[in-house]
Amino acid sequence: MSVSISMGSFRAPAFAARGGARGGLRMLASLGLLALLSACATSPLGRSQLKLFPDTEMDAMGVAAYDKLKTEMPVSKDAAQTRYVRCVADAVTAELDPSQGPAKWEVTLFEDPTANAFALPGGKIGVHTGLLKVATNQDQLAAVIGHEVSHVLAGHANERVSTEYATQTGMQIVQTLAGGMGTEGQQLMGLLGVGAQVGVLLPFSRAQEEEADLLGLDLIAPAGFDPRASVTLWENMSAAGGEQPPELLSTHPANASRIQALSARIPQVLPVYQKAVAAGKRPNCS
Repeated sequence: MSVSISMGSFRAPAFAARGGARGGLRMLASLGLLALLSACATSPLGRSQLKLFPDTEMDAMGVAAYDKLKTEMPVSKDAAQTRYVRCVADAVTAELDPSQGPAKWEVTLFEDPTANAFALPGGKIGVHTGLLKVATNQDQLAAVIGHEVSHVLAGHANERVSTEYATQTGMQIVQTLAGGMGTEGQQLMGLLGVGAQVGVLLPFSRAQEEEADLLGLDLIAPAGFDPRASVTLWENMSAAGGEQPPELLSTHPANASRIQALSARIPQVLPVYQKAVAAGKRPNCS
């Protein structure tokens, strides 16, 4: 269950009627605690989450961030690569339940050498051209896109924005929707998963990354993409990434841990993939 807190409609109780300023502050604190308690939610894999904002507000934030990125990052002019990326993304999102998001997701291929991709609330997907050098076939690319879309479906951006808001340091960030993209707007984009600097993607927490890895397999298997390709993808990522910091010093799971978790999940989703292929679901993106 989640709850929306609208600052525009919030009215502080009259202090004099409730014991002066101290009484009013205590009441505000109590109201805030009740709001936080009622905003507790559970992720698709059973992890506790704080989600203060309704999907409509998160979608608006995602669309605003995506529109800004399209004005700052060069969009690829390679028509063949763009069709390929959209083919894979469309095949993955076509399997989503209508209640999980928009019927059609907007997909943009950005000209950027980094091996990155992202998805934002509101049905927006961005892929960097550099990713295509690491995700070398449609199954590997689907694993990345499934991972990123899972961040959206699991409410990870909502969780990050809500946590920032609840700490009182992010109360001005949500006002960005009415006031454009200033400093707070850059903070908001970071919370949504895209960095303040063009082309830089900010990592989700390790728990969120691990969750998106597993949920991503659940998305791509019924679409006819081989979930085993996710292991090859991260082997490629490991080879391309060079030396990494120790896992405890990074918000991302280490590649070895990632591969281990994916390998353990694959036997659960492999029958789903095989059933999809037997039913004729085999995307032909090239």
